Amino acid sequence: MQHMPQGRVRCSPFNLPEINPDRLKTAKALVEKAVQLRRVFTVQGPYPVIRAALQARGWVERRLPHPAPKPAGRCHGEEDGEDGDDSNDDNDKGVEGARGHDPDDMYDLMSRLVRNETTYFYWTTRRDEIDCRSLRKDQMTNHYAKSGTFTTKVGLCVNLRNLQWFDATNPDTFFPRCYRLGADDEKHAFIEDFRRTACTSLLQHIVERSDGEEEKVQENLSQSEGPRKHRATRLVSPRMIDRALHVCQEFLNSLDHSDIDVTMETPPSLTEQQWVKFMHDYYLVVHEGVGIEGSGVYVERCQAMLNRLQVCPQLETDGLHNIWIIKPGAKSRGRGIMCMNRLEDILRLVDSDPSLIKDSKWVVQKYLERPLLVYATKFDLRQWFLVTDWNPLTVWFYRECYLRFSTQPYSTQTLASSVHLCNNSIQKHFQPSQWRHPEVPKDNMWSCSQFRAFLHAQGQGASWGALVVPGMQRAVVHALQTAQDLVEGRRGSFELYGADFMLGRDLRPWLLEINASPTMAPSTAVTARLCPAVQLDTLKVVLDRRADPGAYTGGFQLIYKQATVEVPQYMGVNLLVEGAPLRRPRLPPHRIRVILDPPLTTHIHTRTNQSASETEDKPSSHRPSPCRHPSGKENQSRLRGNRFHKRDEEGGALGRQHTSPTLRLSQRMATERPLALHSEHQKGARCLGMSRNCPLRLVPRTLSHSLSTPCGILGGDTHPFHPNPHPRPAPGPCTARPFLPQSSLGPPRKAPTRNLPTLYGPIPALEVFGLRPSPLTEPLSGPNSGLRPWPPHTPVPPPLPQAGYGHL
Repeated sequence: MQHMPQGRVRCSPFNLPEINPDRLKTAKALVEKAVQLRRVFTVQGPYPVIRAALQARGWVERRLPHPAPKPAGRCHGEEDGEDGDDSNDDNDKGVEGARGHDPDDMYDLMSRLVRNETTYFYWTTRRDEIDCRSLRKDQMTNHYAKSGTFTTKVGLCVNLRNLQWFDATNPDTFFPRCYRLGADDEKHAFIEDFRRTACTSLLQHIVERSDGEEEKVQENLSQSEGPRKHRATRLVSPRMIDRALHVCQEFLNSLDHSDIDVTMETPPSLTEQQWVKFMHDYYLVVHEGVGIEGSGVYVERCQAMLNRLQVCPQLETDGLHNIWIIKPGAKSRGRGIMCMNRLEDILRLVDSDPSLIKDSKWVVQKYLERPLLVYATKFDLRQWFLVTDWNPLTVWFYRECYLRFSTQPYSTQTLASSVHLCNNSIQKHFQPSQWRHPEVPKDNMWSCSQFRAFLHAQGQGASWGALVVPGMQRAVVHALQTAQDLVEGRRGSFELYGADFMLGRDLRPWLLEINASPTMAPSTAVTARLCPAVQLDTLKVVLDRRADPGAYTGGFQLIYKQATVEVPQYMGVNLLVEGAPLRRPRLPPHRIRVILDPPLTTHIHTRTNQSASETEDKPSSHRPSPCRHPSGKENQSRLRGNRFHKRDEEGGALGRQHTSPTLRLSQRMATERPLALHSEHQKGARCLGMSRNCPLRLVPRTLSHSLSTPCGILGGDTHPFHPNPHPRPAPGPCTARPFLPQSSLGPPRKAPTRNLPTLYGPIPALEVFGLRPSPLTEPLSGPNSGLRPWPPHTPVPPPLPQAGYGHL
């Protein structure tokens, strides 16, 4: 028989504890009400404050299965996570104790009753534990998607450079200079910045050493550092001061855009070998205390250059030792962060990790060498703020914050993390130094009220509300503005952030980084009071104020609410352009009124015929060029047509004998029934497209139905069907003339003798009002007016196809 370990009971249906029916009935009633009001929440991680506050409001927890154990380095109680690793501090290590596992517990029983219900409120530690895109509009979560654009070291470094598109504030006034060493262009920019900072630091070193300031500072620091390094007695050449002044002057010229004519081919002011020599001497002078020969004569020039360099907002905080802080972007809670003051060491460290270089994860930032110190100890501030909407951008700023001290006195002579890094996850591994001031708290934390008392004792009590708090608020808003278009905001989400600041000697705040899911662990007496308060006040803003806009929001105050920006509807990644093609506009058809009405008269003057005959008699060399140059085949066909025409003229009688009855009828119609044409001036005829070089021939549509062959052809020859160029005059006072003046239609073109001649040239539209018989001619019989009966035993030719108004 297998014995169970003492203290453990095997679960079976026979040994489960009994459930009180009254308790079960009460639990069902509470669950039913909570489900009806949509008050089901889920908390991942030990957040007892959030869990208790929601249960007090009538919410029921829907517990999820226990997540898989996290790998080493993600343990509870650590600091903030970044760069895709948001698993930071959990509140307590006792997850099981926070939940409780008593089967008779009311909350545990209610949790089992809502295990199949929908969760309407999520509070998680990691952002990727909940897919925000799959949530409904009535579901809430404490994270935004893609908020890493400003909560990561790389994202904040890159996006703050775009602040000029949102505000006129210069980011260098509140954010230290920062570069990504994984990008080649930024790596070269960092090398130039490091060398230029070395030049300015050298100038400050010369000025301060002449005033004796450096000696006083080093004397004060010697008490905490022990014996100082032995200074070398040799001196370096003063030429390095001239080079430093020259580099600073070129930098000022670039700020004034005076270097606009400098090209890529222009050699640099200092060669690479000269830079190596300069940096070597700089390390000797600044780091090891070697003197410069005859440096006293350069003090005034150095001071004048430093006065001109006051346009650089970070000149005061740069200090003398040119210290930079290197942050690996893939790590969090201060892990892997180092301080260095030599260029070759920084580049060697970055090149040693190819994976970080490939992903551009290495970030180097200028270290603030001259911060505000409290009892000669460095500190930073943790400030909370809450974002409840991204469109419009809505930011809530918490009134309380706390200070974190380092365990060692501040000094730039050492680069140890115990001196320069104030993260609680790092400082908890060190014992406070015996050289540290006794007024610094042993738990390395102060509340903001204690810090305000310290400022009041220093005579700067008003600076907290007039300078520190407004500066932190502006920095937070500017950081959010640059990331507003990148974060995926949704109405039901919110997120609490923790921003880290340092203060300069002038109490100006400097933003270091922004953390998602800031720690809520009660590690000290200060955080044990403030962290629960900020959690409760967060629920007041996101829950109570949602139901009642006038509800009390605790320590949060609204500092920024942007005007609503209309977001265009998302149309997908494919761009579709719809429209209609543009067509070339056409001139409206010009209708010519043709009136067949007695008396048969014409409005064409005799001078028109004369001009036409003159045009016809002109030699071909004086005629205007046609609209289109005929090809060789067309010229040959035209020559053959002219020979046929001449041959018909020579045998005129023979041509008349072979004329068909239809042709004779059309000739008679043309001579006996002249048409009266009302046309515009010759200029109007050109507007219709009838130029001199393109003769036109028009056929009325009505005649095309009535005649077997087209008659009344306009333009060109007077009678193109008759071989005789001199037609018989019609009886009456008028003779048949062309419809339009030949001067406006160009020279006549002789058509070849054919039974059915073709039509040439574009024909304007004709509007025929009617055909009535002329009283001067013989009466016509038959149903078709205007036609003579066919002679007997004469075959009727087939009708021509309908030609409409004519063709070219």
